[in-house]
Parts: sequence; C-alpha cells; structure tokens
Amino acid sequence: MNQPQPVMLSALEHYSYCPRQCALIHVEQVWSENLYTMRGRDVHEHVDEVSSHEQGSVRSERALPLWSRRLNLVGKADQVEFYGDLPYPVEYKSGRQRKGHHETLQLCAQALCLEEMFGVTVDKGALYWHGSRERREIVFSDAMRDEVAKVAAAVGALLENDMLPPPVNDKRCEGCSLREACLPAVVADQGRSRRAVRELFMIEESNPPRPPFSKVG
Repeated sequence: MNQPQPVMLSALEHYSYCPRQCALIHVEQVWSENLYTMRGRDVHEHVDEVSSHEQGSVRSERALPLWSRRLNLVGKADQVEFYGDLPYPVEYKSGRQRKGHHETLQLCAQALCLEEMFGVTVDKGALYWHGSRERREIVFSDAMRDEVAKVAAAVGALLENDMLPPPVNDKRCEGCSLREACLPAVVADQGRSRRAVRELFMIEESNPPRPPFSKVG
C-alpha cells in the first residue's frame, strides 16, 4: 500500500489562508514572488541555516527538522528554544504584528511535532514579527490542536486527489502573489455562468412546454 504524501508544515498556513492558494503551491507547484513573499524570504534567509547556540540556560536550535507520524507532517522550525528539556518553537514572520490565526496554526503544528519527537507536552510558543521587532507568546488550546489535525487531514486529501478548489475571490486575493496564476475573478465569473446555465436547465425541465390547444369538433 502506497504511503500518503507527507504534508509540509507551511501548507497548513497556506490552506488556512486560502485552500486554492495551498493547492496551487503544493499540488500544481506554482510559485510567484511579490513584495510580501520577498520580505518573507529575506527574513527566513537568516533563520534557515542550521545552527545551535546557548545564552545562559537557554539553548536555541535554528532550522530544526520536524515531523509527526500521527499527523503525517514534515518541515522545519525557524527556531526552537530549549528550556532544559522543554522545547519552545519560535516562528519568524516578515512585516508587523497582525491579527489572524493562520500563523498561529502553523506554530501549533510545530509544537505537536515537537511533542511527538521529544515525548513532552509543549504548551506554548511564540511568533516574532521582524518588521516591528515584536514577539507574541501563543498558548496552544485544545481547539487549536484539533484544528491542526483537521487542516492536516484536509491538505492530505488535497494532495492525494490532486484537487484544485475554486477561488475565494475576496479581499484575500488583493495581496496574493499567485493572483495572476489563480485568476480569481475570471474563474468565479465562469462558475457563475455555469450555475446560471444549470439553473435555467432545471427551470425548463420543471416547466415543460404544454402541447398546443386543439378543438374537438
């Protein structure tokens, strides 16, 4: 029996933001740069090199490989701080601190990988925004952990079935680097046209034409 394709940790954030974006990147292998992706790449160039250092009693590992057999996840952490034997994941992001749970979902997934790898409970981690030099601690709730499992399963199904979900065609598309490849407005218009044709066909089927009236004489 073939093993399912591993799900990249980064795919969870992509799927949470937009399932179609996730499929374009991880199924269709489409990628394009814009200002936001270039900033992100520049930030990660500083944390993607494997290194280890200690500051006081805290040991930090950069670009640490991560995996979870239970959730079929693979990837790496930007940085993991070790307080004794307890790992604490830190995910680096470009720009300034913003609201939203997409980054939090990916961070929680890293924590679940670390729990499985080290046999400990990882209750919290941190997001660090390079642009504003802000760091926010995240506590991993049961609901957050459940969402990671659901999204990991959804991405796994996407990969297994080579699915390409329809575009969202909303405000998320404005800053997306894959907008030209996705064509959200064009595809959405085509979808509306197909639905209109189907609805018209259903109306005609439910109201068949009556035979012409004829006199009996």
